Amino acid sequence: MVAIAIVYFSGQGHTHLMAESLAKGVEATGETAHLLRITGEQIVNGRWQDDAILTTLTAADGIVFGTPTYMGGVAGQFKCFIDAASATWFQQGWKDKVAGGFTHSASPSGDKQGTLLYLAINAAQHGMIWVGNAELPNPETGVNRLGSFMGSMGQSYLDMSGSPANVEPGDLESARLYGQRVVTVAQKIAA
Repeated sequence: MVAIAIVYFSGQGHTHLMAESLAKGVEATGETAHLLRITGEQIVNGRWQDDAILTTLTAADGIVFGTPTYMGGVAGQFKCFIDAASATWFQQGWKDKVAGGFTHSASPSGDKQGTLLYLAINAAQHGMIWVGNAELPNPETGVNRLGSFMGSMGQSYLDMSGSPANVEPGDLESARLYGQRVVTVAQKIAA
């Protein structure tokens, strides 16, 4: 059995829906998914703090990082989490774990690739093994419609109501399939 932790921040709920789809993909394989949401309340005096989340991440076989893309990069709240995880880096607590990433923005590009590259670089600094998305773009189903192979991407046009219900079904399916792929790689490494 492997456990995959999905640690993410979601400002408007879109990234949360992607995290849930990713968790469904993990659980469809019979493995365990831990949804760990970063919140603004965990940031005290500019520093992110939540020992329970760090403990769960360290115990997991794989970690998938998720954040909306804001202004071409990760959300500030997620960056606070990354900075706080430097203590884990110093101890090499995530070395040789499987890693992956996902992001969402309102525009088709939104510079989401930059966010995924940042997440991959962070994983590399931790000595983790990055798993990319292997789904070919499928215009009929919408799977990987944005053509991302670094990780999973989602896009929803700006909804002034703030409703996350407008996440494209193909993007949610892409996240679900990505969750399954992360498990497959983690299982191979665990074996």
